[in-house]
Amino acid sequence: MKGWNKRIWFGLLFMLIGINEMTGCTNNTGGQKEFENTDKIAIVTTIYPMYDFTSHIAGDQAEIINLVPAGTEPHDFELSTGDMKLLEKADVFIYNGAGMEHFVDKTLEALSNDNLIVVEAAEKIKTLESEDGTDPHTWLSVQNAMTEAETIKDALVKADAAHADYYEANYQEYRIQLEKLDEAYRRELTDLDTNVIVVAHEAFGYLCEAYGLQQEAVEGLNADSEPDSARMKEIIDFCKENKVKVIFFEELVSPKVARTIADEVNARTAVLNPVEGLTAEQETRNLDYIGLMEENLVELKKALKEGE
Repeated sequence: MKGWNKRIWFGLLFMLIGINEMTGCTNNTGGQKEFENTDKIAIVTTIYPMYDFTSHIAGDQAEIINLVPAGTEPHDFELSTGDMKLLEKADVFIYNGAGMEHFVDKTLEALSNDNLIVVEAAEKIKTLESEDGTDPHTWLSVQNAMTEAETIKDALVKADAAHADYYEANYQEYRIQLEKLDEAYRRELTDLDTNVIVVAHEAFGYLCEAYGLQQEAVEGLNADSEPDSARMKEIIDFCKENKVKVIFFEELVSPKVARTIADEVNARTAVLNPVEGLTAEQETRNLDYIGLMEENLVELKKALKEGE
């Protein structure tokens, strides 16, 4: 009976996704992608940080397909029929967890791929809680990124033990790069004129906790929500009282609210990237997690130090 219910649910899920695709209610997620090299382990990742961490560790021993395409806000992502078919053929499925991917639980229940190794990269990380729920942006602490990379490495070793030494060596090399990035953050974010950053939404808790900063968010964890007039007055008053010079917004979210606040308090706006995904322009520049975090560090230093 349990197997029968599973088949019914899987069929209904395909029907619902198909209806969404016909009515334009879902993103074109690249569901037509297929694994091409049967000699390599087949890996599906959900969001860009997972793809990037996995790519550094897996090297040329895996074929990796990321579900969320460049330029798409991950919080809005919905699976396509093609994505489900892809997961049926995959050896490993890597997602962040901590509430980032709302579709994972039902997707895993629907799959009939009993050999799929499922990896929740943030499983060992202590999450931050707010009034809006769990903050899923765990990778914005570089220490957390190291932990997630190690969890991914362990999964690849399990999936492909024949190349365990290769994955271990790649992980150790990547960890050195992440340690240098972490050291740069700790070194550069010292002797600050202020440690307060004003951000469009509450995505930077892990970054702030790791490097001694304080975020004041216009809105909560939902990137698409907009503040009411009372909240706008509160944040404008806060910026004036704390002499805030920069209002941060995100590339994949409208900057309208940030610019309105900046105009009211005579501040400028700048991008602080939650590193959820790449834009097409960033792809052409071959940026990765480390490169994006380095850009964030430059912007933070400009905002928090006089004369930068």
